[in-house]
Amino acid sequence: MRTHVTRTLRLLTVLAVGAASAGAAAGCGTTGADRGVAQPRSIESTPQGTRARQVADAWDGSKAAQEWHKGFYPLGEVVQLPEGGLRGEADKRAWDIGNLDLTGKLPGAEPGSGRVTWESGSSLTAPLLQAEQAYRTLDHAEGPGPALTVTAARLGDMKVATSRGPATVPAWLFTLDGYDSPLKRAAVSPSRLPASPIEPLGQDVPTDVLAPLGGLAETAQDGRSLTVVATHGSCDDGPTVQALETNGSVVLSASTTGSDDGPCTSELRGEKVPVKLDRPLGERIVLDAFTGRPVPYGEWPVTAQSRS
Repeated sequence: MRTHVTRTLRLLTVLAVGAASAGAAAGCGTTGADRGVAQPRSIESTPQGTRARQVADAWDGSKAAQEWHKGFYPLGEVVQLPEGGLRGEADKRAWDIGNLDLTGKLPGAEPGSGRVTWESGSSLTAPLLQAEQAYRTLDHAEGPGPALTVTAARLGDMKVATSRGPATVPAWLFTLDGYDSPLKRAAVSPSRLPASPIEPLGQDVPTDVLAPLGGLAETAQDGRSLTVVATHGSCDDGPTVQALETNGSVVLSASTTGSDDGPCTSELRGEKVPVKLDRPLGERIVLDAFTGRPVPYGEWPVTAQSRS
């Protein structure tokens, strides 16, 4: 089995220096427990735990966190199928491969912006996607095969789970031949991610210590669990994901288990991994320990790179 002693020691040194600097900046007598940090035993006193605490300390109460809480960041599907789902294997296959046929005419230019509104009454204005743009995000298959037929589209709205709770957002409602309810696609894009207050780790960190997450796949309705896409290669036994929770954030540390001897240059793969939380997520930010950035939902995947 491969070992990464040299690179792991290098990471431990970097993390130790960072932790010492953070402690000095915070002042004497300030501990993770004093800041409300929940420290799972599974990552205590490990490189993953040390890095996770650094990421949490950098984000909690930061300007970046303030910007995040003002933005529109989906935590749920921005595309919703017709009520009751798709009927028949051909339609399901067409959706899986992204094969749509347009027989009607899509609306032309609409007003340049739409309003996202939360249940609290707060709102923000965001640029609208044109109907053609939204349609192209759904229709991306090439070649013959089963297809869903789109006959019309109109601008409406839909409910989307976000980092600030449920929101009503503008949406393109596509009429599908044979269906009574529309296929919905959010007509506004997520807000731009704020600049992270902490640098990402380098690509030379071995994946059995820390690996970048591929994205957030699902948030449970009660907020007590998340499902994330964790990356791993063909020369390991799969990914694990651990959480460190604070009052302001949930920092996820992904790593791989097991490895074969010799180099492994395969592309990283994505695998869905459930993560249970000690308490509901609420409006806390979900962060990636590796990148030091918010974990993107669905449409904003972290690019997986080859490892050696």
